[in-house]
Amino acid sequence: MEEQSAVSALSALAQEARLRIFRALVGAAPEGLTPGALSAMLDIPASTLSFHLKELIHAHLVSVERDGRSLIYRPAIARMNELLGYLTDHCCQGRACDPAAQRRHTTC
Repeated sequence: MEEQSAVSALSALAQEARLRIFRALVGAAPEGLTPGALSAMLDIPASTLSFHLKELIHAHLVSVERDGRSLIYRPAIARMNELLGYLTDHCCQGRACDPAAQRRHTTC
């Protein structure tokens, strides 16, 4: 993942309603949710929800598919995993991370 792509994804998630929407979609994966279900679940008005979903789609964190007369929104799990990988690529300078083990070796 490129840095600008990570910034775009993080910017999209750096808003309370969008983070709540994304987490709800992750919880409903892989089936996804309709806007009506999301609106009812999160108590977000339809017009506000539409705005936030467009932002998440623009950041490639959410996809939308038409199913008859309904729209189904799904999280882009692969993109989410790319973002997580980007954020943790250089964790612990390449060593295995185990914060609990590090605390055990600390003396007072």
